[in-house]
Amino acid sequence: MNSEEILAYDREHVWHPYASMKNPLKVYEVREAHGVFLKLADGREVIDGMSSWWAVVHGYNHLKINAAINAQVAKMSHVMFGGLTHEGAVRLAKRLVGMTPPKMQKVFFCDSGSVSVEVAMKMALQYWHSKGDRKKTKFATARGGYHGDTWHAMSVCDPVGGMHGMFAGGLPINYFAARPEIPFGGEWEASDISPMREILAAHSDEIAAVIIEPVVQGAGGMRFYHPEYLKALRALCDEFSVLLILDEIATGFGRSGKMFACEWAGVEPDIMCLGKALTGGYLSFAATLASDEIAGAISDGNPGLFMHGPTFMGNPLACAAANASLDLIEENNVLPRIAEIEKILKNNLSPLKENAKVADVRVLGAIGVVEMKESVDMERAQECLILNGVWLRPFGRLLYTMPPYVSTDEQLNYITAAMAAAANL
Repeated sequence: MNSEEILAYDREHVWHPYASMKNPLKVYEVREAHGVFLKLADGREVIDGMSSWWAVVHGYNHLKINAAINAQVAKMSHVMFGGLTHEGAVRLAKRLVGMTPPKMQKVFFCDSGSVSVEVAMKMALQYWHSKGDRKKTKFATARGGYHGDTWHAMSVCDPVGGMHGMFAGGLPINYFAARPEIPFGGEWEASDISPMREILAAHSDEIAAVIIEPVVQGAGGMRFYHPEYLKALRALCDEFSVLLILDEIATGFGRSGKMFACEWAGVEPDIMCLGKALTGGYLSFAATLASDEIAGAISDGNPGLFMHGPTFMGNPLACAAANASLDLIEENNVLPRIAEIEKILKNNLSPLKENAKVADVRVLGAIGVVEMKESVDMERAQECLILNGVWLRPFGRLLYTMPPYVSTDEQLNYITAAMAAAANL
């Protein structure tokens, strides 16, 4: 198929994420990808400032990850995880246990980030069921959050400002506190946690867990809140006998400037969700980690088994990619580079605060956000960005970048210049 045929068939038959089939937005055909560059079918090369939805942290076609996958596929591409195991999965589990907070001792592999949230919620429910408390069947969270597009994950996404309001009548009903308002770097006030305290004080007898994105609320608005909120939340969960689930899918593996965003607050969850950058963006893969207390209670209860088991759980190819990605994180000492990325993003984007069309500019780690006063015309903005040699995917009022960690200073300058151009449309 030539490019014209591909795009025509795509427009007629291929349903893209958050897209209409009647009047779909323009899409661009990618032929190849190397390093931080996407090569489009028309020959243009653009810098991917999105890390392909925050996952391709080491860039495309990385020799080390390619070699790991090629070596693995020559042995076995897949084997069921029920009753079988393999070195790649065990090695990966050992590494995740070693790098996450000390309480995280048990690793459950799954298919994707939103499935890891489903698994975490299921673990929380089964934990209380195993302990003989059948009333704890609901969840609490903060508004402004996003945890995925699968069913129970949607039930803890922002019910008003999120993307799933139309499903409200069918989703499980959970509790939503006002979003954290004090920004990262602001002056902490204990009153910020009061709405969550009120919910837990009134309903802890029926709440199994609080689930929240630590410090960075991602697709719900790209907001960075004060780490003291998370510290206070951990204390509240302990006070009211409620579990704490931390969704580190977007923030894990360095994105916020710490290896895991919960480190900003020095807190440990009872259950943690990981995904996105886990495989360096090569394969859909995720993990849900739990404490010994969670795993022990489920294993001691009735039926004494955790009732979940994805077909592609522990997939050997995904484990090979993940182990190679973690090798690169260690070898490249990514956190100092992420601190440098943060400086460049701050220096380059801060002047946009003076733009009359801009409501706010905020940067944390390798995340740069320009919040506009009006909604971004996505198609027009993307055409402008591509003309400036950059691929980004704005949404709502947000122009933002989550660049690959291997981006050079010059490439970061291109990304921020393109964002400035789009902000001036």
